[in-house]
Amino acid sequence: MTDIAWIDPLLAAARPQAVAALLRYFRDLDMAEEAFQDACLRALTNWPKNGPPRDPTAWLIFVGRNAAIDAVRKRSKQQPLPDEEHLSDLSDAEAAIAERLDGADYRDDILRLLFICCHTDLPATQQIALALRIVSGLSVRQIARAFLVGESAMEQRITRAKAKVAAAAVPFEAPGPVERAERLGSVAAMVYLVFNEGYSASGGDASIRVPLCDEAIRLARLLLRLFPAEPEIMGLTALLLLQHARSQARFEADGSVILLEDQDRSKWSAKMIAEGLALVDKAIRHRQPGAYQVQAAIAALHARATRAEDTDWKQIELLYGALEAMQPSPVITLNRAVAVSKADGPEAALAMIEPLGDKLSGYFHYFGVRGSLLLQLGRNDEARDAFCKAISLANSPAEAAHIRLHLDRLSGEAAPGRQSAS
Repeated sequence: MTDIAWIDPLLAAARPQAVAALLRYFRDLDMAEEAFQDACLRALTNWPKNGPPRDPTAWLIFVGRNAAIDAVRKRSKQQPLPDEEHLSDLSDAEAAIAERLDGADYRDDILRLLFICCHTDLPATQQIALALRIVSGLSVRQIARAFLVGESAMEQRITRAKAKVAAAAVPFEAPGPVERAERLGSVAAMVYLVFNEGYSASGGDASIRVPLCDEAIRLARLLLRLFPAEPEIMGLTALLLLQHARSQARFEADGSVILLEDQDRSKWSAKMIAEGLALVDKAIRHRQPGAYQVQAAIAALHARATRAEDTDWKQIELLYGALEAMQPSPVITLNRAVAVSKADGPEAALAMIEPLGDKLSGYFHYFGVRGSLLLQLGRNDEARDAFCKAISLANSPAEAAHIRLHLDRLSGEAAPGRQSAS
């Protein structure tokens, strides 16, 4: 049977541009989504036989557009097509279509779609969830995990957002300067969550999810072009670059996780690090601190450490404290505790995270960190319980395999080389 796995990354990468362009044509969110899905189905039939087109995005837009027009004609039977306000730009001239399918149009279309999804008529959580579903095509399960809520709750949230957009007759056009500034925070949060989903490589192989990181970085750069003097967008872009710079060193060949302290730093992308550090320095000069800038500053401290033992954990702990004051969150407190364990020892860190148990009872990393701290303190039975809970909450085989190394160590079953690596 022909292997068509190569098609999935192409479709995922083309989705934002294609859906945004189809929305511009049809001015109907559901129709644009259906048109893209129809085009994807045709790609799965056509591309294995004929190979990928030179421009997959343009192919999907053209095929999806024609499929949607055909569907409208079938539904309307002998009736004329809807008015221009409902179904726009339906010329059949291929030359005109080709002229619109250029890089500039893609950029404008994507930004238009981002700001539409993040319309102020929607609550912030619905804005981001809708943008994640429509712009990047993340599954409801993936979005729910990012928000630490159940799938059914997230499904309802997205459904309500779509219904509200339709009921409010939200204009499918790029907002003006004032509206763009009002929605910038939600758009930035959406871009960050897209990156985070790719960075965690959940829901599949890392090689398939990495394009999400690339897409998020591309969107962040587009935002930076639109808001070149906004320090938080500088911070966001820097954060994504500095995190993604480590991508080649984060996993073994078999997909197992390599901890930051054990990574081969020669595999880190010097080019991305240089760009990220320059943006961090530029953002700090504005003296308008924000959450993305603080996170970027933390990533910069890791990037500047040539060896793991050179990491300034005390400064990182202070930065997490500042971030905690800006955005109180049990996850931020958990991250701060990791820095405290490096700077002041596991006992102080364990005392910090013990009160978080109820709030993070369904969070894999909480039990992984807790088990590691207990292990360092020699409380092996409690560590084993924490690691077992972590495995039950693992989001990927790689996460589960990493925790099993600790359990093997506790059971005395791991090989010596594997024990030292953990």
